[in-house]
Amino acid sequence: MPSTPQILQNLAQIANAQRPAAILWHIALFVLVVALALGFRPRLHQARVALAAPIASVSVFAWSYANPFNGAVFGAFAAVLAILGTRAPSELRVARGPLLPCTAGVLMIASGWVYPHFVVVDRWWHFLYEAPLGLLPCPTLSVVIGLALLGGGLGSRAWAWAVALLGVFYGVFGAWYLGVSADWVLCAGSAFLAFEALRLHRGNESRG
Repeated sequence: MPSTPQILQNLAQIANAQRPAAILWHIALFVLVVALALGFRPRLHQARVALAAPIASVSVFAWSYANPFNGAVFGAFAAVLAILGTRAPSELRVARGPLLPCTAGVLMIASGWVYPHFVVVDRWWHFLYEAPLGLLPCPTLSVVIGLALLGGGLGSRAWAWAVALLGVFYGVFGAWYLGVSADWVLCAGSAFLAFEALRLHRGNESRG
């Protein structure tokens, strides 16, 4: 396993060399947030599959910069999330979740949007569009989890559990092993999503 300095150096290399890709992901997120604010509600299975895309993006950049562990893990999870997302497709659309998870979701999206690590910027506001969203694990997972929380777990217990477990692993690894204290936020958001998965499970049982 690479040492902590090697891992940090690799993450910083991706974040600083691939700023144009990060900017494109920020634009996509901005468009999505505006659309949601204006009332856009995708179908549940389409939303789940779409959120596998930034996970796949992290895999691509990890492989490109000789980080096979992140490349393999995020590639596998992107495939799993896409498969789970297509299960039992229906005409049901994303509905807003309860107030507390939605509040946590907004905070998670904001955390990933301006993730203040690894990329070197000249002015603090450059984080608004150059933070390594879609490039590195933790900011990407923060945004994916935040969007899932806004949508009440997106109607899939298995999908929500998969994302929550991935978030817990990378949150703890980043905060405890790499010393990136901001990644504790990812742990908290993952816990919220796990509770949403439990809520979906109880809801399915009550309907059964």
